[in-house]
Amino acid sequence: MSSAEDFFARAEGLIARLEQLFPAPRSTTIEDGVAWRWRREGGVGRLRAIRQFSAISLDDLQHIEFQRAELERNTRQFLAGLPANNALLWGPRGTGKSSLVKAIFNAHVSAGLRVVEVDRQDLVDLPEIAERLADRPGHYIVFCDDLAFDEHDSTYRALKTVLDGSLAAAPANLLIYATSNRRHLVPERLRDNQDAQAVEGEIHQSEAVEEKISLSERFGLWLSFHPYDQQRYLDIVDHWLAAFGMPGTADPETQRAALQWALLHGSRSGRSAFQFAKDWAGRRALAAGGTA
Repeated sequence: MSSAEDFFARAEGLIARLEQLFPAPRSTTIEDGVAWRWRREGGVGRLRAIRQFSAISLDDLQHIEFQRAELERNTRQFLAGLPANNALLWGPRGTGKSSLVKAIFNAHVSAGLRVVEVDRQDLVDLPEIAERLADRPGHYIVFCDDLAFDEHDSTYRALKTVLDGSLAAAPANLLIYATSNRRHLVPERLRDNQDAQAVEGEIHQSEAVEEKISLSERFGLWLSFHPYDQQRYLDIVDHWLAAFGMPGTADPETQRAALQWALLHGSRSGRSAFQFAKDWAGRRALAAGGTA
């Protein structure tokens, strides 16, 4: 190798090492839109506009009237510039948590509500996302869906910092709405409670327990969702069958099929009710020779 080739090879190696030491410049571009997904590409975070939205409305949500009213009230406070809380929606799968957040967005987008969807693995970027949105017009919900952490996952600390734990205040135009199957987001173990102590009649939790519950406690609004009984499940099936222009479960054959669907899927949930209605309406239309 010539001296010139050796020089350039060494220079390229030095540049590669320097690039690892210094972060790539962040992109300040935010695509036009009303809802975005945070994506990291080539070490640079970007807000990518979402072009197609779920069409679910608040009227589509059955048997979660209390949760709906509370989250909508909180959102109206936020849009009015009044104090409002970050919200944690928790409960079993398919009970309407994510659908409620989407429906709230659809109901209030014309009033300036905006949504940024952030995946769990990208929560470390929350402080950067908050900084980018701080001076923009509109009111932003950071939506973290199906949130859960394992015991060794440190990304939840970034979420704790944005919620309440940094010297820098969270922007007034930003709230976090998160959904989870777990109330405390981090798995709780029996051994965590074995170190609890009673001091003068008061229970003092172990440090492990305190660490795990401290994240969920930083959400000011907790909304719990519960499994549906059979009648409520059938009510939801009827709603979606009507939306597809089909008769409801008053028909014995349709009711039997709906209950079998729930049994096979192991869940009487709003999600399985919607999925059944799509399947039933589709197969009936196909049998009748219909087309999309």
